[in-house]
Amino acid sequence: MGNLSFWDLGMLILYILVMVWVGLRAKNRVKTTEDYYLAGHSLGLVMIAATVCASIIGGTPLLGRTGITYETGMAGVLLALPYLLGMYIFSLFSARIHQVGDKYHISTIPELFEYRFGPKTKFLAACLVTFSMGATVAAAIKAFATVITVFFGVSSVVAASWIGVAIIVLYTTASGLFGVVYTDLIQCIVLLGTMYVLLPALGIAKIGGIGEMFSRVPKELLEIHLTPDITNAMFTNLFFTMAGAEMWQRAFAAKDRRTAKRGMYLGNTLYALTILSTLLLAFSALVLFPDADTVYPGIGSDAVVPVMAMGLMPKGLLGLGVAGIIAAIMSSADTYLLISAQTLTSDILRPALKLKPKQELLISRLCVLGLGVLALVISLYIDGLYNTLMFAWTFYAAALGFPAIAALYWKRATAPGICAGMAGGFIVSLGWKFLGNPGGVSESVAGIVVCVILTVSVSLLTCKRRPAPFCEVDLAGESASL
Repeated sequence: MGNLSFWDLGMLILYILVMVWVGLRAKNRVKTTEDYYLAGHSLGLVMIAATVCASIIGGTPLLGRTGITYETGMAGVLLALPYLLGMYIFSLFSARIHQVGDKYHISTIPELFEYRFGPKTKFLAACLVTFSMGATVAAAIKAFATVITVFFGVSSVVAASWIGVAIIVLYTTASGLFGVVYTDLIQCIVLLGTMYVLLPALGIAKIGGIGEMFSRVPKELLEIHLTPDITNAMFTNLFFTMAGAEMWQRAFAAKDRRTAKRGMYLGNTLYALTILSTLLLAFSALVLFPDADTVYPGIGSDAVVPVMAMGLMPKGLLGLGVAGIIAAIMSSADTYLLISAQTLTSDILRPALKLKPKQELLISRLCVLGLGVLALVISLYIDGLYNTLMFAWTFYAAALGFPAIAALYWKRATAPGICAGMAGGFIVSLGWKFLGNPGGVSESVAGIVVCVILTVSVSLLTCKRRPAPFCEVDLAGESASL
């Protein structure tokens, strides 16, 4: 079938059967919506670290960022560093997130906004989370379509996309967060071992060493040239981590605050190790497969890793490599789809329709299906994996990154300030992009600056007239407020 041998297919089928078995076992543990979304607040250090790492190094970082580094050189690494920094900063306050969630029965960012600022801010935040997390799944669908097209010979991108969304939706619908985190543990091991260790090692060995590889890479690719798109992606990645709903969910789901904090640190450190691997992947592919970005015209540089895997991995082992790529895609797709469905169901539909617990679990699974179709539509209308991801993240980072931190830490933050900041960041980021980034300032930077100014200024003007309740928690020496 396609470019896979009998042994490759056997390895891939075995992997899929293991994932299905894990998912079915996890399904039996889902009794309530708390189990479905937060794994019963039972996740330990290893599970938190594995699911954090697997979510970060998903399909878009592996295929998309490798492709961008293949095209632009060292500048592609800059896309990863702000996210890395942001995640270490996030790790510092993940313990507080867990404590707030445990004490006030809060499990999402919109619920935190509701507690502090009322239902209007909750609704605005919920809309942003639902659409942005759902749109992020579009990047995973596009990555799945790339894999299906390259390895299985499906010539229609639309058909490949439908296959991808069907696999993602069916799996996520069945098992919820229990299934996500347990498969993430397996997927993290497979992904790191095949794509981030074995494949770059094969490439470097084929070339004759790292020194030889760098000597054959065009010099202009070893220099860093910032473009508006790269600058936008850098600021987007940094501020997205502050309000990354998938990481807030992991912090809420940890068994205690210490586990949440240490798990975040460990998972992010594993991610840090993959940044160098991505660079080695891209540069070794550039030397060995200089036309990899033209082999599949409809896919472009997103096909670099699959082309490299087919060219270097022996039969049988290639099947495990394909499993590694699928693992990368699934590890982020199921996470973002679950977050989007959780927010839509719990923060928008439940209060509006007054859903009962059993109804909510059913509606949650239906929302997974509907949001999967929405992500499919987005994936078909935006070119490029990283472009799709930035479409989903830019306005979200600009509108919700700073307000989320203000809601968690700043006592003087008020509902008018938070609403003004979210609305201003969202409108300016979209408008700035539409105007072509005047002055060379990226839409992300423009939106974030406006969001910060409006949140702070309006809150200071209204904090005495409209004070908001604050989440007081005991973190044994950690500051409770700014």
